Amino acid sequence: MRFAFKTSPQNTTWSEMLPIWQTADDIDVFESGWTFDHFYPIFSDSTGPCLEGWITLTALAQATKRLRVGVLVTGIHYRHPAVLANMASALDVISNGRLELGIGAGWNEEESGAYGIELGTIKERFDRFEEACEVLTSLLTKESTTFDGKYYQLKDARNEPKGPQQPHPPICIGGSGEKRTLPLTAKYADHWNFVGGTPAEFAQKRDVLAARCKDIGRDPKEITLSAHVRLGEDRNYQAVVEDCVALGAEGLDLAIIYLPPPYDPAVLEPLAEAIRDSGLLKTP
Repeated sequence: MRFAFKTSPQNTTWSEMLPIWQTADDIDVFESGWTFDHFYPIFSDSTGPCLEGWITLTALAQATKRLRVGVLVTGIHYRHPAVLANMASALDVISNGRLELGIGAGWNEEESGAYGIELGTIKERFDRFEEACEVLTSLLTKESTTFDGKYYQLKDARNEPKGPQQPHPPICIGGSGEKRTLPLTAKYADHWNFVGGTPAEFAQKRDVLAARCKDIGRDPKEITLSAHVRLGEDRNYQAVVEDCVALGAEGLDLAIIYLPPPYDPAVLEPLAEAIRDSGLLKTP
C-alpha cells in the first residue's frame, strides 16, 4: 500500500499548513499531499475561514520538491473546464510534473448558492461533469479542441503549454455513485477516490467500478484505488493503521490520511513510523 496525506485549508492559516507540507516532503512514506476545493469550511461552522484550494496548492507545490500534489477533488462547476485545463497544465509545468488532477461533479449547495454558481439537479450535475471530462482530456492532450455540448461550446480552442506529464496529469475522480460516477471513472480516470465508508462498502463500489471497466474493455488494474482514512484529534496512529489494514484487505492501493486541524508537523513522523512498523508500506 502507498500513503498520502490531506490538509483541508479550512479553519487554519497558511503559517500552519506550510510546515506540514515541508516536513512531509522529507518523509518518504508520504507520496502525495492534497487540499480540497471549497470556499466555506465543510466540517464545522461554515462562516469560518477557508483558503482557496488551487491557489494554496500552487504555493505548496513551490514550497516542496518531491511530493505529488492535488486537489481532492475540484468541483467542476466552479470553473469552466477550459480554465481548469489551463490551470492544470500550468501547475504541472511549475511543479515539474507532480500534479494529480482531482475532479468531481460538485455537491455543495450552500457555497454554490451564495456565489450564484449554478449547481443544478443531480442529473444536470453529471451531464455537465461528463461534458467537462471530455473537454478537459481533449484540451490536455490535443492541439486544438472543438466541442458543441449543452453546457460547453469550444471552437478551435488551444491550451499551451501542456505539462510534462503525458498524455496528461493523472486524473482522479472522487465519488461512489454507481449510475454516473463509477462509469465515468472507468472511462476517464487513472485514480478513483472512495470518499469514505466501511471496508465492505469500499469493496462493493470497487466491484462496480471493475464491472464498468470491463464493459468498455479496460483493465481495472489501470486505476489506482484510494480512500480517506482519518487521523483523529487523539492522534491514535494505531487506529489509522488498523483502518488501512482493513481497507488493504479489500484492495486499497493508496491511503490518503486526513490530518486534523490545528495542523502540527509533529504528527507526521510518529504516523510514518506506525506505517513502517505495520508492514503495509509498499517499497520499490
